[in-house]
Parts: sequence; structure tokens; C-alpha cells
Amino acid sequence: MASRSAGLMALFLVIIPFLICSSCGYSFRVKGTPVSVSFKSIAIPLFESTSTDRGFEAEFTKVIRNEFISRSTVPIVESEKADAVITGRISGIDTQTVTYNTVKRSIGDDTVSYETGGSRKLIVRLSITMTERATGKVIWHEDSMEEEANFNASEDPLQNRYNREQAIRDVADLMAKRIYLNTMERF
Repeated sequence: MASRSAGLMALFLVIIPFLICSSCGYSFRVKGTPVSVSFKSIAIPLFESTSTDRGFEAEFTKVIRNEFISRSTVPIVESEKADAVITGRISGIDTQTVTYNTVKRSIGDDTVSYETGGSRKLIVRLSITMTERATGKVIWHEDSMEEEANFNASEDPLQNRYNREQAIRDVADLMAKRIYLNTMERF
């Protein structure tokens, strides 16, 4: 009798946690697989840009693809072979001056002071859509995803260009994480 009640108690202690978790909406899944949608492959074609800034689209797309490659078990394939397709259009890249530096220069007998940008904020706006390729059904869409990153400005134009490109990569990293979460961690 005691061994039977001990066996029932052990069974009770094993089954109850599973019942509680299942009644709260929790479920087990393989890490890196999508939640609440079903697709076995995904395509991420080159992002478009309607911004006046050009030439960064490939780097931007590469960062987003790398986020999926490093965190997901879903393979990235060509658009024609994919179950789902993520398309993006960069609609704007703006730069705003955040701080100013005062520069003094001597010109002849006069000293001239002027302000230059010390640090700048880069703001990128993106429209992104994930569709089911076979039906064209939109799985999710965000029309105005926006992220920003700061970078230092200097009097050297090459350094400015490098710093700005690094800020674009930083923004791409932030957006890639958001896109991944919107795609794979849906509730």
C-alpha cells in the first residue's frame, strides 16, 4: 500500500508541472525555429533603397542575413525556393548634429571662431515585410522601423565616412535583431 501511494505521488509530481505549463500556453520547441508560423526556408533578397544615400544596401542585407544564419536553424535560400520571403526598403537615412565643437583659427591679425559638428546621430528608416511565398499572404509588416546610432565627426572627410559607415553597420545590427525577433519569436 505504501509503495503504491509513493508511486502515485511520484507520478503526480511528474505530471502536474507538465499540465500547468501546457495550460499557460507554454510549449517546447527547438531553438532557432519560428513560433506560431510554419516555414522551413526563408529568403532575404537585397534590400532596396529610396534614400538619397546609395551603396550600402548589400552590407545592410548581409548583416540581416548573418543574424538569421547565426541564430536560426531555418536555411536561407533563393526567393523562388523559399517558403517565406523577407523584403525591405530603406526609405531614409538622416544625419543630425548632436554636439558642436568650437574651433578658433588665426587669419592674419584676426582670430576667427566657428562651430563644427562634434558628434552626429544617424537615423535609418526601413519598411519591411515578411510574406508567405506560395500565397502572397503577409505574415508581418512594419512600415516605419527606425533605429539610430551616434558617431563622431572630425575635420578629416575619410574618417567621417568611415565613422558614418560604422554607424550604418551598428544600425543594421540593431534592425537585424528586431527583424529576427519579429520573424522567429512571434507570440
